[in-house]
Amino acid sequence: MNDLSAHHPGPQVFHEHRRLLFSVAYRVLGSAADAEDAVQDAWIKWSAADRSQVADPKAYLTRIVSNLALERLRSTRHKRETYVGPWLPEPILTGGDASEAVTDAESVSMAMMVVLETLSPLERAVFVLKEVFDFSHAEIAQAVERSEAAVRQAAHRAREHVRARRPRFTTDRSRQREATERFFAAATGGDINTLMELLSPDVTLWTDGGGKVRQALRPVVGAQTVAAWFAAIGTVTYQGIEPADMNAELVEINGGPGMVFSAPGRVIATLTFDFDADGRITAIHNVANPDKLHAVADGTTYDIGTQ
Repeated sequence: MNDLSAHHPGPQVFHEHRRLLFSVAYRVLGSAADAEDAVQDAWIKWSAADRSQVADPKAYLTRIVSNLALERLRSTRHKRETYVGPWLPEPILTGGDASEAVTDAESVSMAMMVVLETLSPLERAVFVLKEVFDFSHAEIAQAVERSEAAVRQAAHRAREHVRARRPRFTTDRSRQREATERFFAAATGGDINTLMELLSPDVTLWTDGGGKVRQALRPVVGAQTVAAWFAAIGTVTYQGIEPADMNAELVEINGGPGMVFSAPGRVIATLTFDFDADGRITAIHNVANPDKLHAVADGTTYDIGTQ
């Protein structure tokens, strides 16, 4: 039997690009679990492929994973449409010095992922490949099995849509971190006045409990209400856990400063923040659906770089 693997080490090549493949799939799918599945399926296809015909493994693998992620997004669409309460992306812990790659961090932020959720599956895949990973229209056309003209059109629609819903603020990262640290101290200390200062007047709190835990099914709006909600954290039982048994820590989630609440043996919720140009908090995304907290509970830190 002729063993080609010596010339073309499949596992090694795949492993080199695995991080990139997850980066693509996660942005298309908004779910770490689904993204890992897409990467796994890409490995199966890669293993079965005639690799002697593959000139550029990186492009080939990215094409496969994009296509698989797009298929998967189409099939999970219905579940998301019938979801109880707001659907938020599955948070991931991120690491590395994202400050030198602010655009990488921005493209994986909860706020951006929520906007991507409003695109059609095709528009979302095209937007991610074009705007985040800088693929050409021709490369994307191959990946999503559409004509180049259709891809250009989808890219244009997606860009306009995202631009309308996602203003680009360049709050500097140290300021975001400082605001998050102050929020953390004020929430855990029940300091409603500081919370009010940190929140934009029309701040919105989105909570994803997925019908599994008791949560607000509608967004909570306004600084007063949101501040009161957080000031009570240290005084009320949450999901059956006494305040004394609840642990809160500051971590990096989806490329920005966030908070993880945990109790002995389990993660209860994550919080991430969106800021305006003045560094005030305009949106808070609170994920409490236990099905969406596995990636954070596992403690895996993802590198979400685009190279």
